[in-house]
Amino acid sequence: MKLLFVPSKYNFSFSLKNIKANKLPKNIGLIATIQHTDSLNKIKGFLEKHKKKVIIGKSKKNNSLKKGQVLGCDINAAKAIENKVQAFLYIGSGKFHPLAIALSLKQQKKQKPIFIFNPLTEEFSCLDEKEIKKVIARKKTQKIKFLSSNTFGILVSIKPGQNRLKQALILKEKLEKKNKKSYLFLLNDFNDNQLENFPKVECWINTACPGLSLEQPFVWIDDINI
Repeated sequence: MKLLFVPSKYNFSFSLKNIKANKLPKNIGLIATIQHTDSLNKIKGFLEKHKKKVIIGKSKKNNSLKKGQVLGCDINAAKAIENKVQAFLYIGSGKFHPLAIALSLKQQKKQKPIFIFNPLTEEFSCLDEKEIKKVIARKKTQKIKFLSSNTFGILVSIKPGQNRLKQALILKEKLEKKNKKSYLFLLNDFNDNQLENFPKVECWINTACPGLSLEQPFVWIDDINI
């Protein structure tokens, strides 16, 4: 099936004054979802007027991503500058991407504040440590579920950039060598309500995007070791 990608950008004005520069440390890393990347230089200039040193990272693993752009499955724009900044300022809605960055920093014992500015609501906030701990606890529960299960559903995305069928097949083979049952499920969108139709599956393994395991009961493939 041929796909046509149409770029969409946020084209509404927002007040930079709602970004509370006085709450930010001196060295800031700027990141955003694609619809807000065109605003990063404008925000950078605003923060520099408040005597902040601002760095916009770039993913070294995916040249198709814009400077400062992060995805649920690619936060390398943040990783590229994590040792050069004291905190991150994320431009976008929701906490999906900031949580992914926070978890990566936690794993490396490089915890740093992650501030959020939502251009849609003009709300400025800081990612709460309680939310990070809640996600960490959920991931631990997912691992325990994996270790105690005998029947697995391996979720494989058919979306370009998220398809990891080869890794899924290797995982299936490893599970079956340990006398575990496993089934492959090819999907475009993952929804835990749809998966309730397969009650025999004790544990779902996500191979598509690590961000999906932050909000849904799927253990991420890279979090397990067989």
